[in-house]
Amino acid sequence: MSGQKPSLRSGGRFQVDVVSESAAPSSAPAPASAPAPADGSRPPEESKGRSRSVGFTDSDIGLPPDVFHDPDTAKSDSVSLHSTGTGQTHISDSHSNTYYMRTFGHNTIDAVPNIEFYRQTAAPFGEKLSRPSLSELHDELDKEPFEDGLANGEEPSAAEEAAALAAKEGKGGTVKFGWVKGVLIRCMLNIWGVMLFIRMSWIVGQAGIGLTIAIILMATVVTTITGLSTSAIATNGFVRGGGAYYLISRSLGPEFGGSIGLIFAFANAVAVAMYVVGFAETVVEMLNDVDALMTDELNDIRIVGTLTVILLLGISVAGMEWEAKAQIVLLVILLGAIANYFIGTFMPVESKEPKGFFGYHTAIFLENLGPDFREDETFFSVFAIFFPAATGILAGANISGDLTDPQSAIPKGTLLAILITGLTYVGVAISTGACIVRDATGDHNDTVSDTVNCTDAACTLGYDFSICKEGGCQYGLMNDFQVMSLVSGFGPLITAGIFSATLSSALASLVSAPKVFQALCKDNIYPGLGVFAKGYGKNNEPLRGYVLTFCIGLAFILIAELNIIAPIISNFFLASYALINFSVFHASLANSPGWRPSFKYYNMWVSLAGAILCVVVMFVINWWAALVTLLIVLALYIYVSYKKPDVNWGSSTQALIYNQALTHCLNLTGVEDHVKNFRPQCLVLTGYPNSRPALLHLVHSFTKNVGLMVCGHVKTVSRRPNFKELSQDHARCQRWLNEKRIKAFYTPVFSDNLRHGSQILLQSVGLGRLKPNTLVMGFKNNWSDGDMRDVEIYINTIHDAFDLQFGAVILRLQEGLDISHIHGQDELLSSHEKPPVSSKDVVVSVSLAKDSDSDSCPSKTTSNQSSPLIMRETKSPLSLTDQRLLESSQQFKKKQGKGTIDVWWLFDDGGLTLLIPYLLTNRSKWGDCRIRVFIGGKINRIDHDRRVMATLLSRFRIDFSDINVLGDINTKPKKHNKLSFKELIEPYRLKEDDMEQEAAERLKAQEPWRITDNELELYKAKSNRQIRLNELLKEHSSTAKLIVMSMPLARKGTVSSALYMCWLETLSKDLPPLLLVRGNHQSVLTFYS
Repeated sequence: MSGQKPSLRSGGRFQVDVVSESAAPSSAPAPASAPAPADGSRPPEESKGRSRSVGFTDSDIGLPPDVFHDPDTAKSDSVSLHSTGTGQTHISDSHSNTYYMRTFGHNTIDAVPNIEFYRQTAAPFGEKLSRPSLSELHDELDKEPFEDGLANGEEPSAAEEAAALAAKEGKGGTVKFGWVKGVLIRCMLNIWGVMLFIRMSWIVGQAGIGLTIAIILMATVVTTITGLSTSAIATNGFVRGGGAYYLISRSLGPEFGGSIGLIFAFANAVAVAMYVVGFAETVVEMLNDVDALMTDELNDIRIVGTLTVILLLGISVAGMEWEAKAQIVLLVILLGAIANYFIGTFMPVESKEPKGFFGYHTAIFLENLGPDFREDETFFSVFAIFFPAATGILAGANISGDLTDPQSAIPKGTLLAILITGLTYVGVAISTGACIVRDATGDHNDTVSDTVNCTDAACTLGYDFSICKEGGCQYGLMNDFQVMSLVSGFGPLITAGIFSATLSSALASLVSAPKVFQALCKDNIYPGLGVFAKGYGKNNEPLRGYVLTFCIGLAFILIAELNIIAPIISNFFLASYALINFSVFHASLANSPGWRPSFKYYNMWVSLAGAILCVVVMFVINWWAALVTLLIVLALYIYVSYKKPDVNWGSSTQALIYNQALTHCLNLTGVEDHVKNFRPQCLVLTGYPNSRPALLHLVHSFTKNVGLMVCGHVKTVSRRPNFKELSQDHARCQRWLNEKRIKAFYTPVFSDNLRHGSQILLQSVGLGRLKPNTLVMGFKNNWSDGDMRDVEIYINTIHDAFDLQFGAVILRLQEGLDISHIHGQDELLSSHEKPPVSSKDVVVSVSLAKDSDSDSCPSKTTSNQSSPLIMRETKSPLSLTDQRLLESSQQFKKKQGKGTIDVWWLFDDGGLTLLIPYLLTNRSKWGDCRIRVFIGGKINRIDHDRRVMATLLSRFRIDFSDINVLGDINTKPKKHNKLSFKELIEPYRLKEDDMEQEAAERLKAQEPWRITDNELELYKAKSNRQIRLNELLKEHSSTAKLIVMSMPLARKGTVSSALYMCWLETLSKDLPPLLLVRGNHQSVLTFYS
């Protein structure tokens, strides 16, 4: 859009003008609607078309142009007055180029409620509107202006809307149906099947009028409950195409929706064959009556069926409009046939009496009121035969995408169709039972004689049909399926009604199957079916789906034997009904705020009863078909669950999971923790999850399905925190964890350093009892090369964990942990999020030298350093050091071979040092490793100490392969190791004896990590112990897969951070993977039951 936009109407209250960007808060006049330059060029601001202001004329505002009409606005530093030079005053956001016409007396980029903001698809005029983001309204004013085009939340002018509408009409709008043509007619045609004309009379003969009405009412109850449930779901938000599949998938999720959608589409496709074969059988019977068969009966059915389905395909492909017209023609014929039958019941003809039709008589009604089951028929077998006649209630919902207003049309049309068809079935049952006797010979000579003792209703009317008790009669309710043709005023019209019923049902199924299948394919639930998602023409017709449905239908027509497949199809429909009912129950049970159907006449318990009834009816109709249906649904459900399609429809399953999680969390808070239920719940300072894979995989090994694992990331920034980036990173990292099947949460925080960020995480992460109790960190391998202030922060983080009664765990690998500086490693970006190579944003400026805290805490994210989220493959060869680092970073991901986990349980910390190795050996990756326990002791009590420890471990029920008592733990370390330790601490000593006391105190205050001579002497024995322990570790555990060792403690405020760091360094250097563990000294193991 370029140039000034036209005003809504000239001279009105609102006028749309362009305000130059240079018209910032200045007192100089800035004409809003200046004439264009003589050369025809336009100002750059105007050509961009994004700088718009809406002016209020003085007469409307009622204030002089030089008076502020809104005190709050006048005081705002982001609002300025613009004089138009025409007596108008414009109040606008001076730092934004987009202004909105509002009714609050001033202009603002804040948008009032608008339906377009809540749409998920594009707006009718081609571009989706969205409200201004919170950042646009709240952030500091240093952002870039809006891009060209309609800005967020801005509405098009009246002229633009009119132009868009005209363009749409010019192309020809889509054909949409109202509730009568789209739902009512379709449902009625589908429910009024061939059963109405050729089976209702037989059902009345078998079950009697009373039980037939009960059968009809039972079926109607099931369909009515399903109709109410369908109405509730259909009115809980905008309904798109897909019918039953759309309703179920958006309510219960893709697992149920995907499984039922496939079998529902297939059932409709095979139903086409069923109805067409029913039509072909009737035609072939008529041909047989006049000896006009083409070949034999079976092949004639195939020929007629094939020609019929080709004709129906042509009508469907021609478009929904033609299909709707054909349905109306068929409805007229069907209504004529039904009216013809009822008129015929009031026109008894004497010639029809021998065939059992006498007109309405009380004697016949009373005789037919009770049941007379024959040929092993029962109430339920007769019900199973009738029930398919009541299905078809989803015919309207299946074309929901072609309805003008599905939310209104589906409830009205479906429920009214159920009522009308139900009354029709009851009317036909009563009328046939009151007019026609069960058995008749068709012989005019079978009149009542005086010698015969006859008590039947026919006897009172002058006929004796008692011979029929022996069998062989061809007329009456029990024997003649075409008795309604006999009763009707004009017999051929009943035949036309049969044709209409079968063809209309076939046509409805031929349209429903592709529409449902197209919606299923669009959602990409099943890979490989996307080719059928494409639509053609203004109505997005699924032509490929029509061809597929035609092929399936034709295949079953050529089989021409549908007695086996028919029960399965009925059960497929019933499974759909059951899930629709269950969807309403489930959504109501989940109590999600998003469940707000405008249709209020439903009840969750009634819907549950409806779902159970549907399943019961499935087994009543055919138990083996019900089992087959349930197995198919279960298999498809498992498949979709395994594939985990990338969709999120806000299903009630999600809502119920949330409810259950919240309930269980609250229940946990009411129960005190017990030692038997203790589990390590770890806050792991990983940084980005892919930065320290060894740390991530090892902790996941002992927390998976056992305890909580939270990947904490402290983002230390040198610029203003960008919380939008934080949110995007959070979503990306959590998705990466899910894709890697690592059961953990990712929690980032902004802070000025590691310690403060860790304090935030230690105090705030968790919910109720689901709260970390153990802090896990990587060892700071390169601590001696960096700033000692970082070491101070690192050690104080450990102190903070102990202050908050956390356990602490530190992992050290000799090669290091942090691989974030190596490009191309295990990207967190998904394939569709990867930026183009040419983009400037993907340049990763990471120094080959690691961060000063690279192995201990999250990587620093500064203004000139990108996160390791965005890493690309690089062809440059890796250094030998990086190759070793990469290899070691993956060592805990693979299965560990036979070996040992050496547990150096030197100090009793409550048992965490022992519990972690036990949990590891329970995993398949560590299953081949055996636990060896090392403890301190005295040389003269080694056997005794070993027995005591063996007793304790056996009571804890922890398997071990060996117990080693270290009697020489207090032996003095070797001189060269002592010398190495002295060289290590030398740079960090305060050396207060070499300077004045005041200077020493000042230096200690400035650099609190420095080691004083007094401190060094006081802890000389402890320092020697760390040196000696390292010697023993090398001697006994150099081949261990993992060493788990009690972490030495340093008294806070007494031991400097440099000395403590030197202890940890000396203790853990040149060893296999080492886990330093210190629990919070509360028991985590018990031998009591």
